[in-house]
Amino acid sequence: MSAAVVTGSGRALPATYEQDAVWEGFFARHYAGLRSAERIFKNTGVRTRHAVADPVTEDLSGWGTAARMTRYVTEALPLGKQAVAGALDAAGLAPGDVGLFAVATCTGYATPGLDIRLAQDLGMPAGLQRLLVGHMGCYAALPGLAAVSDFVAARARPAVLLCCELTSLHVQPAQRDLEQVVAHALFSDAAAAVVVEPGARRGRRVAGMVARTDYATADHMTWDVTDLGFRMGLSPRVPDVLARHVGGVVDELLAGAGMRREDVAGWAVHPGGPRILDVVRDELGLTEEQIGASRRVLAEHGNCSSATVLLVLDELRDVDGPVVAMAFGPGLTLYATLLLPSS
Repeated sequence: MSAAVVTGSGRALPATYEQDAVWEGFFARHYAGLRSAERIFKNTGVRTRHAVADPVTEDLSGWGTAARMTRYVTEALPLGKQAVAGALDAAGLAPGDVGLFAVATCTGYATPGLDIRLAQDLGMPAGLQRLLVGHMGCYAALPGLAAVSDFVAARARPAVLLCCELTSLHVQPAQRDLEQVVAHALFSDAAAAVVVEPGARRGRRVAGMVARTDYATADHMTWDVTDLGFRMGLSPRVPDVLARHVGGVVDELLAGAGMRREDVAGWAVHPGGPRILDVVRDELGLTEEQIGASRRVLAEHGNCSSATVLLVLDELRDVDGPVVAMAFGPGLTLYATLLLPSS
């Protein structure tokens, strides 16, 4: 069995807009009469976001799901290609070297999917193995990383994981629903990719993975397919559930490597929102500096669903020492991954 080592990363971001500008230009009107909506937009910790469909210039709230899915394919292909090509270049590999190509997404579907369309466009081999990880939500990057790492370790072949999310295609009709306001104030578009190689002496080795699902709170975070795109349900109790589990999950992850929290050099925490980061900081006894990369990603990019934790890991690329990556999503589910310097 070979060690699975992350050796390259790439990203692709659509056009940037200012949080204040999208509030003034669209959502102030969209949520007219809902007094708390502006406060929610201003308290997300988000300054800028990215969108393939900026609602200020293009209102998709009345589009049917079929039209949104067609648009998803059109927009996702160039972003995915750029992210994967960047990750391969960073790793020093060619598309023909890849043995497994995995794609995680919860914001669009088509058959053939992004995996086969991008594989053909990038020139990956006809014998390529492919995996599509669908509808897992914000934490999908980490089970995706687990799957490609298992392949790399068992088969001694390189693999690529792409997370591509276009949440801007799912703006919903105006409703007096604070959960929708929160979703519209936080979420953003991005594509992020990583290359995992067998036995590489550079990069970060995938050294451990722990998952925890609180089945009793499955209704706290939902992502429903409707006739007007995908609609998020987001309970304000999510941070409380996370607080009950995050310490145990992290300690279990570190104990498997004979480590403790103070041994960790970098923390890549999925910035689901400012309260999520506050809870993780407090429950793990971290400082603001230790979760600074996650705060920066939230401020500069918003919550890009499954791609976000890969963006945070990229922020920590120069950290020398063990890194813990964490992501959270529907289920309610927590995933934590330990990455160690390869040698």
